[in-house]
Parts: sequence; structure tokens; C-alpha cells
Amino acid sequence: MSQNQNQHLEQDVVILGGGMVGAATAIGLAQLGLKVAVVEAFAPQAYSPEQPLDLRVSAISVASEQLLQQLGALDAIAAMRQVAYKGLETWELDGCQTQFHSDQVGATHLGHIVENRVVQLALWQAFDKYDNLQLICPVNVDQFSRSEHGVRLRLSNNTSIDTRLLVGADGANSQVRQWAGIGLTGWDYAQSAMLINIETQQEEQDVTWQQFTPQGPRSLLPLPGRNASLVWYDDANRIAQLSGLSAEALYEQINAHFPARLDRAFKVVSHGSFKLTRRHAQRYYQDNVVILGDAAHTINPLAGQGVNIGFKDVAALIASVKGAIDEQRSWWTQDVLAQYQRRRYGDNLLMMSTMDLFYAGFSNKNLPLKLLRNSALKIANIDSPIKHKVLKYAMGL
Repeated sequence: MSQNQNQHLEQDVVILGGGMVGAATAIGLAQLGLKVAVVEAFAPQAYSPEQPLDLRVSAISVASEQLLQQLGALDAIAAMRQVAYKGLETWELDGCQTQFHSDQVGATHLGHIVENRVVQLALWQAFDKYDNLQLICPVNVDQFSRSEHGVRLRLSNNTSIDTRLLVGADGANSQVRQWAGIGLTGWDYAQSAMLINIETQQEEQDVTWQQFTPQGPRSLLPLPGRNASLVWYDDANRIAQLSGLSAEALYEQINAHFPARLDRAFKVVSHGSFKLTRRHAQRYYQDNVVILGDAAHTINPLAGQGVNIGFKDVAALIASVKGAIDEQRSWWTQDVLAQYQRRRYGDNLLMMSTMDLFYAGFSNKNLPLKLLRNSALKIANIDSPIKHKVLKYAMGL
């Protein structure tokens, strides 16, 4: 792992963005023997067990864990902090509940709740294992241009890099996507989400739950130790109003609006909020350019699948490139990138549309529809082969 400046580099792959998805892509491609550089503007804060838990966490599915194991990062995550969740419950009306549990499919857990920074740090630690992987940080990209064999980047430290493949893993406002001229479809939802970290009197929990209300879902994600993350979806103005409250006043609002199953013996530790948006790139590649993760799609976080579909992108891109290398074909060409898109575009669109269907369906206050959807939740709770398939899909298997 190194930083370079005032020089010219030639790399097989340059990845713009060293977050969870970009870092995972870098390791996966380095494992194939390619020369990889990761360009990132900000280094994550080093980990210390005394630090308060971050607000930004992800529900890492079993499939994502398998990828992280393959990339050599899973043990490092476990050495920092995480919590396994075994159960997942959702309901609107009491008595019409759908419950999933890992025992139903003979698994030890459904996944882990992990701070995004912890996942990123574990992946960055794995960078050190590869002499063909360079991290260039902190630095920004000043200019993109076409070169004879691909793309040239001019960095803010006066380094220039020529690469056969530029990977955009630089988030929802991707510079790479914009420079490549890849269009977007999507919209802003009328809601925002508030993340609230709390300290509880309960021992470490292992069930994540979500209740639908006319204003939006109320959710709990277990965190390591006697901690939990509450997610409050509501009108953007309401979330803005809640964000201005003191911890004591926010506690009172949570007590008034969260379901009774939330143990009231808790303390608000920290909170933040973000707007809900849907964005989907019209395509995932251009000549010598490919995008993945949030650069390609942002999804309603209703089911916590954002980073998991990003990791599925990573696995698909690695598999497409590996297939070309194994067949001794050029691995950076449009046909290889098109194969990656075919593997992911339809599946991502299906997941996004499913989340939108849930979002719209449970936002509708029509009484017959409300009775219908609650009957559906009750039926869905019946132990059956279909329920097992849904559960395995949620695990990414």
C-alpha cells in the first residue's frame, strides 16, 4: 500500500472510490493478478474499541460475508466489532406479523450488522497483502481524458495515471459516471430517514424488526453490546424538525411513536438523517469505464439491501473479468463489461422495484388495501417452501 505523487503511473485498473464496494473490487481484481490502483479522497478513522458506534451501519448478508471471506477481510471485521442477527420481523397491525429466523433454514445467522467504516478498514488492511495494489490517498481527481489505450486521470497531487479500465465506485454523485456521460433515471422520495443510536438496558439483541405506519416504517437494528440503531422514516420536514431536538426531547418523541416492543429504558446517544432517493444508471459501462455500487444505483433502504447488491456487483465484475482472463481474452473490452451488466442490471432493477412496491403499498391508507396487505403478511408467516426461498434470497443465497 503506497502513496505516489508528481509522477506518471500505468495501471491495469484504476478504482475511483475506496469505500466498501471500491475496496472490495480492488482486492478481487488484484487477486486475478492485475495491477490495481485505488484513488480515494479521505482515509477512514482508525478503529479503537473505545470509540462510540458509528451511525452508518449495514446489514451484511451471508452472501456478502462469503465475498468478504474470499477477499480476506471477514476475520478483521470480527476482530473489531459486529453483531449477528438471527431474526427478522415485520408487521403493520399487531397479530399480522411475518417472522423469519435462521433456524428455519438451518443457518447459524441471517447476517451481521456492521459499521460501514469497520468493513472499509478491514478491506484496507487486506490491501497490504498485494504488491500489485496501490492506495493513493488522500487525493482528488482533477481531470479525466481518453488515452491511446484507455483512460488517463490527472490527480490533485500532480500524479497522472493511464489505465485500461476505470472503475467508478465513487458513490451516488459519481464523477466517473458523469464524465462517461452515463445517464440516470429515478426520483426523490417524499421522505427522509433518521438514524438514531441508543444505549439500552437489554443484553445484546439478535433480531431486527420493522413496523409500518402511515407516516413510514419504524425500525430497530441490533448493535454490538447493549446498543441498537433506530431508523425513523417520515416526511422530510418532520425529520428535519426531529433532528433539531435535544436528546431528551427526541427520547420523548421516540417513546410516543415507536412500537411498544421497544424497551423504554434507553438513552439517545447520537443521530443523523438523509433523504431517500432512487437512482439507476441507464447502463453500467462505457468504453474502458464501468460503474458499480451506489454509482450505478441507489435503492430505498427499506430492507437494508444497498451494500449487499453493491457486493453482488463486485462479485459479478470479478467473475466477468476472470472469465476473460481464463480464456486468454482481453478482459477490459465492451463484451466483458456487457456481460457484467447482464449479470446485474435486471436483478438490481427487480430489487429496486420490489422495494418501491412495498414502499408504495404500505404508504397507502386505503382501508381495503390495508386489510389485504396485513392478511398477506399473516399468510407469509406460514412456514413453507416459499418462505424458505424468500429467506434464502434475503441472505443472498
